[in-house]
Amino acid sequence: MTYEIKSDLEVKFCRMDAGVSLVDGASVEGYASYFGIADQGGDVVEAGAYEVSLAALAQKGRNVKMLWQHDPAQPIGIWDEIREDSKGLYVKGRLLLDVEKGREAAALIEAGAIDGLSIGYRTKKATKNNRGQRLLNELELWEVSLVTFPMLPEARIGAKGDTPEGHDLRELAGAIEAARQSLTRDEREV
Repeated sequence: MTYEIKSDLEVKFCRMDAGVSLVDGASVEGYASYFGIADQGGDVVEAGAYEVSLAALAQKGRNVKMLWQHDPAQPIGIWDEIREDSKGLYVKGRLLLDVEKGREAAALIEAGAIDGLSIGYRTKKATKNNRGQRLLNELELWEVSLVTFPMLPEARIGAKGDTPEGHDLRELAGAIEAARQSLTRDEREV
């Protein structure tokens, strides 16, 4: 069963390929998305999912934006190359070191504090498999952000240090949200 979706912008957290590092303090590259691998939310991006979107952007002379933590008010660089290959969605770009957040991102990547990528997209076509996973067949790609918490552990940028194997990011995000709610509740009681 295939269905078309006209929804709001979605995000998919990933980590860039660990074999790639920050070059000259500004250049980054890696995979923002891998094909055929279920992410922490159970979604699987299918090969060719970005093809239509990338062709439409190229035809219009537009670029996919590089943002900081999905904040449209904080562009931090330029993606010079975005393409599908047999593995997934490969990205290569450069941080703008004249922008404060660009400098911060470079320092955080170099220190190993940030190694995540996340795509911002709209789902155009998707199906479900027999395990209940959503198979993303066609995506409209809007942006690729550098982020703190990726959702696809197999994809990341190179940096000093690595995330421990078996680290469940949904569990960590849930713990952070529970702590935030607890603090908010405590502040109201004071």
